[in-house]
Amino acid sequence: MIFSILTFVMLCLSSYVKDRKVALNCQSLSCLFESIYGFIVGALTGAVLSFINFIRSLLFCHKEKFNKDLYFLLLILFETLVCVNCVFTWQGMISFLPTIGSLIRVYCLWQSDMKWVRISGMTTAITYGAYYACFNGVFLVFGYILLFVISFVSFLEKDVKIVDKLKLNLNKRYCYDIINNRGEGK
Repeated sequence: MIFSILTFVMLCLSSYVKDRKVALNCQSLSCLFESIYGFIVGALTGAVLSFINFIRSLLFCHKEKFNKDLYFLLLILFETLVCVNCVFTWQGMISFLPTIGSLIRVYCLWQSDMKWVRISGMTTAITYGAYYACFNGVFLVFGYILLFVISFVSFLEKDVKIVDKLKLNLNKRYCYDIINNRGEGK
């Protein structure tokens, strides 16, 4: 249970921080804790994927150390490893959930923009949350639900800038009301 709690805390941190390197370091720790948890509960596909994702996050954290072609090859390598893992750790159709989540996450984390990290937090929350629900990982399911909410709110706040748009619309409405009410003597 402690590993599911640590996974959940690191996932939430990775979705809300602004710095990509810090987010990926939190991601790598989250993946390591999740891998340990997965092996403990017998979620083999998720456990091995989490270990692959641990290595991926560590490498993607140091993007600047790779030339462009090698960094692209890392993307292809990790996407391939995710698919091969699905075949070798097949536990039925349920194995597709973490595989799809990891394929999306590899691509998103490969990008430089933090927006993609937040988007991948939402997709990971859906696919891995459903996967661990089948393994009675109640705390991880709760954690993934919370991750979805945090990622979604963070995405709206930082990428869609919904808060700024709401403030602007409220200010326009307030100014409109003041101008119209002044003319009526109110």
